[in-house]
Amino acid sequence: MCRNIKPLFNFDPPATDDEIHDAALQFVRKLSGTTKPSKRNEIAFEQAVSSIAACARALLDSLETSQPPRDREEVAAKARARTAARFA
Repeated sequence: MCRNIKPLFNFDPPATDDEIHDAALQFVRKLSGTTKPSKRNEIAFEQAVSSIAACARALLDSLETSQPPRDREEVAAKARARTAARFA
């Protein structure tokens, strides 16, 4: 799994379309092995990103949980703490 793709479910506020698009873009980049497609593959690349983003939005909208929404700042602070401990 791509390290740059972060969980997007059950956050307050919910994931934005930009966050979902960025995750889809990272996924397509990982699958294709390139960060920027050639002109010849540009349309296929963008179609894949759009399709995956739409599927991801549908998934996030249909998931249910009994857990309270997580706070984005709290999760980010925990991640920063893990990073600091790892690279200290």
